[in-house]
Amino acid sequence: MRRNEEMLKNNRKCVTARVTETDLTSKLTAAEKRVLILVSSGETNKEIAAALCISPATVKRHLENVLRKLALRNRVEAAIYGLITNGCPNGSSSDCPLELWRKAKFDAEAKWNRLTHRRL
Repeated sequence: MRRNEEMLKNNRKCVTARVTETDLTSKLTAAEKRVLILVSSGETNKEIAAALCISPATVKRHLENVLRKLALRNRVEAAIYGLITNGCPNGSSSDCPLELWRKAKFDAEAKWNRLTHRRL
């Protein structure tokens, strides 16, 4: 019984984390969400400005607001956050930059572990 209670506590934490993440995204305006989605797809400020018919300075301001509201440090963190919350903009998980990065990281760690275990 005790183990089940611990599992329920852990599940509640996960649900709380998901709700908090959604609450953070709800702080963004519609324009900021559009900018975040385009940043996640790897667009530059000029490309985002052309796509949204706004100036690059406005894109920069929206991105600054996104970083401040979500407590992110830079554009890369914003892109990763956008991929995590909105999913891959390409619609395919195999082409998703986040999934490709995770696979490369996993492969590199596995290779490193094989190399370090051989030396021991």
